[in-house]
Amino acid sequence: MSVYKDNKTGTWRVLYRYTDLNGERKQTSKRSFATKNEATLWEHEQMLKQDSKLDMTFASFYEIYEHDKRMRVKENTWESKAHIARTKILPYFGKRKLDEIEPKDVIAWQNIMMKAKDSRGKSYSENYLKTVHSQLSAIFNHAVRY
Repeated sequence: MSVYKDNKTGTWRVLYRYTDLNGERKQTSKRSFATKNEATLWEHEQMLKQDSKLDMTFASFYEIYEHDKRMRVKENTWESKAHIARTKILPYFGKRKLDEIEPKDVIAWQNIMMKAKDSRGKSYSENYLKTVHSQLSAIFNHAVRY
């Protein structure tokens, strides 16, 4: 794992090596990070994903969840789940470390969701709130099994 500065573009680049499911060594890279810190954080998140540790951010774990679950449900169902996650869950939990999210944080998020209004100024129905909470529970349950 290495972080380099690309002198031509003035941006940072990460080379990341890992072992895939078949035991083969692979290498990937990502470019165009504005700062060295951003590149190092991306590299760290990739290592956590590969090591299956829950010390990663919620947003990073959501990428794993998406990869694991997307092919198991119908496309329309997945789009509904993804919309809820993108608009209701990730803005609140996305930057938090997964292993640092506590029940009090979920309760605070639920209170925010109960006070929230839709685009027409109406509160969300209890059925919709239950659906949103079920999606969060599904992600956390996958984390427990992970």
